[in-house]
Amino acid sequence: MLIKLIAIDIDGTLLNSHHQLTDEVKVALKKAEEKGVKIVLCTGRPLTGVQDLIEELDLFGENDYVVTYNGSLIQKTKTKEIVSKFELTYDDYLAIDTLARKLNVHLHTETADTMYTSNRDISRYTVLESYLVNMPLKFRTQDEMNAELNILKMMMIDEPEILERIQPLIPAEFYEQYTIVKSAPYFLEFLNKKVNKGAAVKRLAEQLNIQPSEVMALGDNENDLPMIEYAGIGIAMANATENVKKAASFITTSNDEHGVAVAIEKFVL
Repeated sequence: MLIKLIAIDIDGTLLNSHHQLTDEVKVALKKAEEKGVKIVLCTGRPLTGVQDLIEELDLFGENDYVVTYNGSLIQKTKTKEIVSKFELTYDDYLAIDTLARKLNVHLHTETADTMYTSNRDISRYTVLESYLVNMPLKFRTQDEMNAELNILKMMMIDEPEILERIQPLIPAEFYEQYTIVKSAPYFLEFLNKKVNKGAAVKRLAEQLNIQPSEVMALGDNENDLPMIEYAGIGIAMANATENVKKAASFITTSNDEHGVAVAIEKFVL
């Protein structure tokens, strides 16, 4: 099977547990690129959180793309030209923020360039996310939020045991109206209903005239599941959740054992 596009999750997949890109992975990606394979980073992070990786991997060609916000946004890395974008409305913001208050769980909201929280006791996981994605964090009450904001995703963020407890309490209509997915044990994301990584990779592949059988996708968490299921070759990391492993064509080594490089060597090189 000839692979033309490799879709790669970042945290827990491309990067090791120290948030580093290893030399082994960089070499494998470069070799794949030299064979004409398109490398597409697919992440829950905003563009600000992947800019350094795009530079390190030299993915700034005229036809290089990145998928951010778990598929809410697809754009060219060089020109920032938008291929597709799906947002949440101000009414969505009010509904999700109000739900978070009822459930007594921390929440933050992300636009293309800013992270907002209405929690006076800001969650340490919000601070962590702000640091990881290099995005400014602002406290705004619900009344202070601007209806003109272009919201790309909202996240309930808290201790894993808290999210486990409140998740069954989310009303069924929220699951009908939004894509709700865990991207980490402490991140529960709310997205436009049309959004997931698999749908984004499908949109991009179709634009590039690439068949599903010519796509390889690598991931570790529940938000990666749709692209693992879409791809001709879906790769689960050894550190992936059981659901991702069950859906995968192949289980590679962990992100601390250059699992991305191992999979690329096996199926591409």
